[in-house]
Amino acid sequence: MDKIRIINLTVLYGEQPSLQSINLSIPEKRITGIMGPSNSGKSTLLRILNRLTDLIPTILIRGRVLLDEEDILLPKCDVNSLRARVGMVFAKPIPLPRTIYENLTFGPRIHGVKDKYLLDQRVEESLRAAILWDEVKDRLFESALKLSGGQQQRLCLARTLAMQSEVILLDEPTSGLDPISTAKVEEALRNLKKDYTIILVSNNTKQIARISDKVAFFLLGELIEVGPPEQLFTNPTEKRTEDYVSGRFG
Repeated sequence: MDKIRIINLTVLYGEQPSLQSINLSIPEKRITGIMGPSNSGKSTLLRILNRLTDLIPTILIRGRVLLDEEDILLPKCDVNSLRARVGMVFAKPIPLPRTIYENLTFGPRIHGVKDKYLLDQRVEESLRAAILWDEVKDRLFESALKLSGGQQQRLCLARTLAMQSEVILLDEPTSGLDPISTAKVEEALRNLKKDYTIILVSNNTKQIARISDKVAFFLLGELIEVGPPEQLFTNPTEKRTEDYVSGRFG
């Protein structure tokens, strides 16, 4: 079953195309990996999925993006509700300059969760899901800025989970992390896919191959090829895909 369907999506910054006639389905409760060299439109696609592109005055978007068959690009879409349903984790961790506990309860409080028992429950559940609970359970009221880079990134993932989002978008989430921290993030994502729809953008083709259930290869704003990882990495149908995964460019 598809959680998201992208239909004839074209995006222009001024007159410069960023995405061209993209058609892509995102399966529910799976990890969809999106790979490609820089300036392929990968990050633009993620930002469209929770309407962060609304902040760009020169952007022009055509096409449809259906989340549970509802078009999120229509003016009637409630953007605040959308961003609660579709969470985002960026390449650089951006914890709030508050305690670990406050980082995780800030979003739920804004959306009306006031009961301390429920907030405590969300904090523990989200930290456990992000494989961070055992490392911080005795430090919940310390500043999140004291955490290591890898811990901060998992905190940002936990913050999305505390909002009980349905879709998790990740834009190069391990690009600045060491191998141990990267492995913990990947382990968390594998565990989370049973409950969440995950879209992972990464320039690390080995990471895409390791944890994705479906892979899409983008090049210069075009969707070149999409399929299971074993196909794209061992028997791609497009020469451009073969050249990219074999390291001839990118």
